[in-house]
Amino acid sequence: MSRALHTGRPGGRARLAASLAALLAAALLSACSSDVPQDDAAGGATASKQSRNSGEESKFFDRADYERQLALAGTTPQGPAGKPWEQMLNPEMTDTSKYAKKGGAKDVHLCFSNAGVFNPWRQVGLKSMKAEAELHEEITDFTVLDAQGKDDKQISDIQELSGQDCDALIVSPNTTATLTPAVQEACGKLPVIVFDRGVQTDCSVTFISPIGGYAYGAAAAGFLVDEVDKGGKIVALRISPGVDVLETRWAAAKKAFDKAGLEVAEVEFTDGDPSKTKSIVSDALSRHGTIDGVWMDSGATAVAAVEAFEDAGKDVPPITGEDQQDFLQAWKDKDLTAIAPTYPTFQWRTPVIAALRVLGGQEVPKQWTLPQPVVTQESFDSYYKEGMPPLHYGACGCEKLPGYPGDWGGK
Repeated sequence: MSRALHTGRPGGRARLAASLAALLAAALLSACSSDVPQDDAAGGATASKQSRNSGEESKFFDRADYERQLALAGTTPQGPAGKPWEQMLNPEMTDTSKYAKKGGAKDVHLCFSNAGVFNPWRQVGLKSMKAEAELHEEITDFTVLDAQGKDDKQISDIQELSGQDCDALIVSPNTTATLTPAVQEACGKLPVIVFDRGVQTDCSVTFISPIGGYAYGAAAAGFLVDEVDKGGKIVALRISPGVDVLETRWAAAKKAFDKAGLEVAEVEFTDGDPSKTKSIVSDALSRHGTIDGVWMDSGATAVAAVEAFEDAGKDVPPITGEDQQDFLQAWKDKDLTAIAPTYPTFQWRTPVIAALRVLGGQEVPKQWTLPQPVVTQESFDSYYKEGMPPLHYGACGCEKLPGYPGDWGGK
């Protein structure tokens, strides 16, 4: 059958589970702050300033969502073993019979409006999505438009795709509020599947995402709570302020550190810049002499943090990163004490699967919450793959897809 493609975006498990359970118990017992904080200035910030606008006191903190995510982190997923991109956590299924394609889900024209491929995570994800589409002979046409990180272009893209002969539309929004009207309008024309980032409407047939930022931040912080003695000094490295998923990661971590009595000696923004990261860690070592742990809200510059300790002639303390290959390689080569929460790129496979189920009239979850694995020493070999490029992501779920490893830059 002929097809067309058109293109135009982590200590041990038992200890980790115990840490998450303790955090959830603390959350249920404590009161929620009603203070509305002042926005922090961009760039670096002192720990004392950050402490007044983080954790529960952050304007991004939502107690109900925090508790929901920590509970989900300990939930056994439903779905086929070994295929986390098809699994779901506590799903509430919704009827899709009204979207069923006449004659069944075949000769499908699937369309995708992508926010962009402006970072390695999105590049790895898009490769996995295209490869997933290749698995399904019923998809005869797959149109992908790239918004290049621009809201106005993505609005135009969604309008263009929803006016074509697309059977279903997948959307990964560039931003939330600005894209909402365009998604809402598209929902009136064809079935829409939203994933990765949300919009402020529930009109999509399903919204697909991993558990979320609180679970990520709590997993990383729980590891350091286990590894660092009370009173130990933590350096928190954050990419940038004001991004909801990053703010929730830090909010959950701050709560964990406060409860455990760990001192957050530095909270600094790296802007995702390796040289700035090395400078921040070097300065922190000069000021404090000893740093007992490093927490990161994203692992993009984790290797630079490791190098800063080595340059200073210091042992690398327990550190958190992400499932990016360069960090996994450093972890292996340097025998680090580490953990790597993930925002798994395997989620890019799920919208294709969801679209075909919807067009087949099968039930799907209204909110399709995927597992969010954590790379630990015990699970390391499942995510580290010899010969993959530095910016590959281990939780891609792509190892059995057509074109692997070469299409992902591997040898």
